[in-house]
Amino acid sequence: MKTVKIRDLILGGGRPKICVPIVGKTESEILTEAEKIADIYNKGADLCEWRVDWYESVFSYEKLEETAAKLRKILGSMAILATFRTYGEGGVKPCETAEYAELVRKMCAIQQVDTIDIELFTGDVLVRELVEEAHHNGKAVIMSSHDFHKTPEKAEIMARLSCMEALGADILKIAVMPESPADVITLLDATVSMRATLQAPIITMSMGSLGMVSRISGSLTGSCLTFGSMSQASAPGQIPAEELMKILNTLGVS
Repeated sequence: MKTVKIRDLILGGGRPKICVPIVGKTESEILTEAEKIADIYNKGADLCEWRVDWYESVFSYEKLEETAAKLRKILGSMAILATFRTYGEGGVKPCETAEYAELVRKMCAIQQVDTIDIELFTGDVLVRELVEEAHHNGKAVIMSSHDFHKTPEKAEIMARLSCMEALGADILKIAVMPESPADVITLLDATVSMRATLQAPIITMSMGSLGMVSRISGSLTGSCLTFGSMSQASAPGQIPAEELMKILNTLGVS
């Protein structure tokens, strides 16, 4: 597995890194949360995910730029991941494909953003174009797939991750919902298998309380990043960031 460097952050090497999401609706909420995250930089937060689908002014490019600049000032050298999560994959705002693609392109052009999330099921042709746009602007791409209803079969999980790499993603992410302990094992097993097969770093998680073990087992399975919450979680099963760091340290992950 290769590593990906984003500012001072290296994904795919060392302990699993911790990403802390911001899900504020207003600029004030976003910046307040950013200040809390900055306080635990390298002590529970390695990367900040700005969930722009929560932002009330998300469809104003001018406001996105202004808020991103303020975020950068607060977060300093911490890497920023910009994510518009579509409604079908757990986001909070309905968005047509063309509108989503235009928003991703705009986020690619924002200097203060380091990494862009692009959803796998946007369509192969469009996904390739968006990946190219992100790379042209010097952004790393985390390609993602989310299933909030079930856990696909191992072969399907592996196929999605393989497709992401083929489409040019720098980092591959899949999150699924377990209905049984066996589902959690399926996700973990698929992660181990793909770690030995793919070159790009992998992020996998089984959501909810049942899948919480997947958020702390990355050093074993090969998942390079886990998500920890601050004031509010962006997905079910997230562990508070500082507690998550303590667990990883207790497990002896270096």
